[in-house]
This record gives sequence, structure tokens and C-alpha cells, in this order.
Amino acid sequence: MPGGAELVVILLIAVLLFGANKIPELARSTGEAMGEFKKGREEVEQELQDMQNTGTSSPAQEVESEPVSPTETETEMETETETSTNTKTETDS
Repeated sequence: MPGGAELVVILLIAVLLFGANKIPELARSTGEAMGEFKKGREEVEQELQDMQNTGTSSPAQEVESEPVSPTETETEMETETETSTNTKTETDS
């Protein structure tokens, strides 16, 4: 761990790099990110604990296979590909 003098130098460099107004914003966003990470980790740990206690598989594994239909994005991509192919063919002629 850095001592008092090292912390002062680090703080001074941070002020020079980010400015005095940005440091509280950076600290706030870092704290929020750490809180979200901790919350997510606790949710995953709780879910794993529940799975171990019940001895069942996850809901994703229990889903029966259903016919898969193309999503809207896949359909749009296919249409764009067909359009660009048609355009290239027309310009080549």
C-alpha cells in the first residue's frame, strides 16, 4: 500500500489528468459500477446455491426443442445481402 506521500503524488497526477471537476464524477461512476458488479455476483451466487439445493437443472436445459424461426435481424440481413448482390449483378452487366 502506498504511503501518505505517494497518495498525494497520485492525487496530484489525477487532478492534472482529469481536472478537479471530473474526479467526483469518476469516483461516483466507479462506485456505481462496483455496486452493480457486486449485485450481479450475489445474484449468480444465489442462483447457483438454489440450483445446488434443489438438485434440478437450469431452466435453459429444461426447455424442449422448438422449431427455430429466423429473427427479424437475420431476415433484414438476408434482404440486404440479396439487394447488394442484385445491385452488383446489374452494374456488372
